[in-house]
Amino acid sequence: MNGNQALCLLVDYVLSAWESAGKLDGDQYDVKTIVTSYMIDAIAASKEVECLNVLTGFKYIGEIMTQRQGKKTFVVGGEESYGYLVGEHARDKDAVVACCMFAELAAYYKDQGRSVYDVLLGLYIKYGFYKEKLISITKKGKAGAEEIKAMMDNYRVNTPTELGGNKVIMLKDYKTSTSKDMRTGEVVKIELPSSNVLQFFTEDGSIISARPSGTEPKIKFYCSVKSELSNKEAFKSTATQLDSKLASMMKDLGI
Repeated sequence: MNGNQALCLLVDYVLSAWESAGKLDGDQYDVKTIVTSYMIDAIAASKEVECLNVLTGFKYIGEIMTQRQGKKTFVVGGEESYGYLVGEHARDKDAVVACCMFAELAAYYKDQGRSVYDVLLGLYIKYGFYKEKLISITKKGKAGAEEIKAMMDNYRVNTPTELGGNKVIMLKDYKTSTSKDMRTGEVVKIELPSSNVLQFFTEDGSIISARPSGTEPKIKFYCSVKSELSNKEAFKSTATQLDSKLASMMKDLGI
C-alpha cells in the first residue's frame, strides 16, 4: 500500500465517522498537496467537505490551518509521502496519531468482516480507480542540473498536446502561478506561492506533475491515471491497463 492509498482510506474513514455522528455541517475542510491523489477531492466532495490543495510540504498545510483557526475546522489531511494529520492539535504531520487512527480503521472494518484491501477496492468502485506512481530521474552534477532545467523549460515552451492518446486540456504552471485552458487559451491565476512545478491534466482525468527536487539531483514525476472499476474481480486487469496508459504518457514526455 502506498501513501496515496493509505491517505484515501484514512480520509474516507474519518469523514464517514464525522458524518455518522452528524458533525459535518459545512464548516469542515481537508487539506492535501497538489501531487497527492485526487480521489481525496472526490471523497470530500461526496460528503460536501471542502478540500484544499497546497504546494508540496507540510508547512503549507499548517499555514492553511493557522489562517483558518477559529473560523473553520480542519478534520484530516496529508501528503503522498506518508505524512498525515488528524485533528487540529498540531501544525505538522503526526505519525503517532495517524498510526493509531489507521489501527482503529483496520479494527473497525475487521469487525465487519472486511479487510483494508476490500475497503480500498470499494472506494475504487465508488469513486474511480485512481492509480498513482512516483517516477524519479537522477541527473547528477552541473550538467544534470542544467538538463533538468532544460526539461522544464521545454515542457513550458513545447507543451504536449496529447499524453497517452488523450488530449491535454489544462496546464498548471506554479512557477508563473497560472493555469491555462489548452482548448480555449484562457489563463487564470493560481492563488499559491510560486514553485517550479508543472501539471498536465488530460481529458480522461489523468494528471502528470513534474517537479525538480529541492534537495536531490532529481526531477520527479507524480503520475495519476484513472479508470472506472466495475467490480473487484476486474482490479488486476484494470491495474495492468492503467500501467500501460501511464507508460505511454511518460513516453510522450520523453521519459
